[in-house]
Amino acid sequence: MKIAIEAQRIFRRNKHGMDFVALESIRCLQELDHENEYFILVAPGEDRCLEATDNFHIVELRCPSYPLWEQVALPRALRRIRPDLLHCTSNTAPLHCAGTRLVVTLHDIIFLERQAGRNSSLYQQMGRIYRRLVVPRILRRCSRIVTVSAFERDRIRTALGLREEAVVAIHNGYNPRFRVLDKAACRVVTARYLAEGGYLLFLGNTDPKKNTAGTLRAYAAYLRLSATPRPLLIADLQEEEVEALLERLDLERIRPMLRIVGYIPHADLPAIYNGAFAFLYTSLRESFGIPILEAMACGTPVITSDTSAIPEIAGRGAMLVDPTNPDEIAARLVALESDEDIRRGQIAYGLHRVGSFSWKRTAEQLLSLYRKIGTKPQG
Repeated sequence: MKIAIEAQRIFRRNKHGMDFVALESIRCLQELDHENEYFILVAPGEDRCLEATDNFHIVELRCPSYPLWEQVALPRALRRIRPDLLHCTSNTAPLHCAGTRLVVTLHDIIFLERQAGRNSSLYQQMGRIYRRLVVPRILRRCSRIVTVSAFERDRIRTALGLREEAVVAIHNGYNPRFRVLDKAACRVVTARYLAEGGYLLFLGNTDPKKNTAGTLRAYAAYLRLSATPRPLLIADLQEEEVEALLERLDLERIRPMLRIVGYIPHADLPAIYNGAFAFLYTSLRESFGIPILEAMACGTPVITSDTSAIPEIAGRGAMLVDPTNPDEIAARLVALESDEDIRRGQIAYGLHRVGSFSWKRTAEQLLSLYRKIGTKPQG
């Protein structure tokens, strides 16, 4: 069977979550499947993070924009390759690719939700418009729609009026580089970002669903309660963005305790997780939540939300909180500080929980789906 996988952006230097999902899944498929022939369709880029093998061919397609790449260059390549199945990995697909069975990974349908366009750049707004135009038109042609959690599967079925068997949930995994590491080696890395050890960690974002404002309110409440307050390391946000938010929230007083470091390269993240006393993942809405698994695998206690897909991934033994309740989040942080049994229990729970997730398992389920669809008569 010939299988084409659209992974347009995986050679970008700074990948987004969807790109990592595609990359890790393809790497594991390379290890698992030596029978089918794969064509990985990508745009050129500097990060040569995937190598061709005997049955995995990398096909680079040049085009000035993503819509043209997907709607013009990709269908042209498919006419040459003539695959039995096309898997598009990033929410959208060509409107016209007749004769090819289609699988689409729809990571979420946040782009259809009312507040999705708030606080977004023009580029993000155009992307949402593109998805809103394309997604409803491709769904009827899909042999199967893949999403990343049972929560999102049920939302997609309900919101788009799809039959039950049309959408399947295949969980993401996490990279085994995220594990418990030698503390001294980690300190060499974390010292590049802040002087203190045992900090609290938050991966910030300007997207409202990431709840940066609520997390800062919770941290301010924690500073009032803690006998030994720890600094908060904020990654992926610029200093001016945080300071503007602090002014709006009337929280400038907490600024001396914040360590705002901007973008952290992916290679440094295992050490950053290892060095943290606790990881705050207090989003309002997530379709999965890979950072939860990454932190747990590094032996770091996680305080996370009781909303959307997060309890499905973190599990009921995790420290689940109402992300809109700063006092509850602060109380959980103080509990970790004041009760060593609670902290040890959360570390042990997290290390056990991540055993339920791996990219190999993701790839195995994808391969099973490809085989099932590829052997069915078309039409």
